Amino acid sequence: MPHRVAVLALDGVKPFDLGIPAQVLGHAFDAADKPLYEVVTCSLGGRPVRTNQDFTIDIRNDESVLRTADTVVIATQDRDADLPGPGGLGEELAAALAGIAPTARVVSLCTSAFVLAASGMLDGQSATTHWAMCDEFARRFPLVDVNPNVLFVDNGRVLTSAGAAAGIDLCLHLVRRDHGAAAANATARRCVVAPWREGGQAQFIDRPLPDHGDASTSATRQWALQRLSEPLTLADLARHASMSVRTLTRRFRDEVGQSPQQWVVQRRVDRARQLLESTGLSIGEVAREAGFGDPLLLRRHLRTHVGLTPNAYRQAYSATSPGVGEPVHE
Repeated sequence: MPHRVAVLALDGVKPFDLGIPAQVLGHAFDAADKPLYEVVTCSLGGRPVRTNQDFTIDIRNDESVLRTADTVVIATQDRDADLPGPGGLGEELAAALAGIAPTARVVSLCTSAFVLAASGMLDGQSATTHWAMCDEFARRFPLVDVNPNVLFVDNGRVLTSAGAAAGIDLCLHLVRRDHGAAAANATARRCVVAPWREGGQAQFIDRPLPDHGDASTSATRQWALQRLSEPLTLADLARHASMSVRTLTRRFRDEVGQSPQQWVVQRRVDRARQLLESTGLSIGEVAREAGFGDPLLLRRHLRTHVGLTPNAYRQAYSATSPGVGEPVHE
């Protein structure tokens, strides 16, 4: 059976964001061209939902569908809506969220992180929301570690995304997490979007950035992508960019929201995942080709970023594995 996704629409919902789960997950198919997800939309009481535009949406399902969902997504509300604070959920909404199965994955898009935080689901965890709302989010919910620089945060069961198109990034991440990079890439192609966007919200935050003129780390990033299997030190990157290490690091953060070291590790993890999914290379060969060198280093970074060992990841996601799509933890 397809993975069942229930999208909850609340008053003030943004139509673009509301359609993201169905648009992205609805384009994910298995090798037999069968849908991997079933997406249904619901509202409290099955009532029509007022959008932040000049129209209202008629909803067929009520909140009871949340109880049978494998994943629950709460769609973005307009930032001018009455976003809740701690303990500020209405009785009806609180009851609806309490009915979600404890095994179900829960996802917020943009400002709906306020709803999850008000429910207590984010206490003691990291989360994100639209960069313009992060200060207010942190003020209202001091028990949540808010990260204004990333496109999304994956805590395992509970995931949060930044604003607007970051919901697309998060939904593609769900496909990638559930079924591997090849399935996510194919889904992205069908949706005509990038399968992975570099960096995070830092590149969109409305703040004055230093004037770099024509200088950019873009050419150096492309250069590094062609040499992931080679040693790549900060000094190597700075030398290619004709910058000091300090300047390179600052401009990297301005442009992609990550340090050079973080960016290189992420790209190497992506490369290792691709090799584990699509080749029969040994774990040692994958480690060398991806630039980690030592299989133990590959294991550590893959567990940190994906939650699986290399062997478990290959068993779960390799195109030739009988267990494709079934994550196996060691």
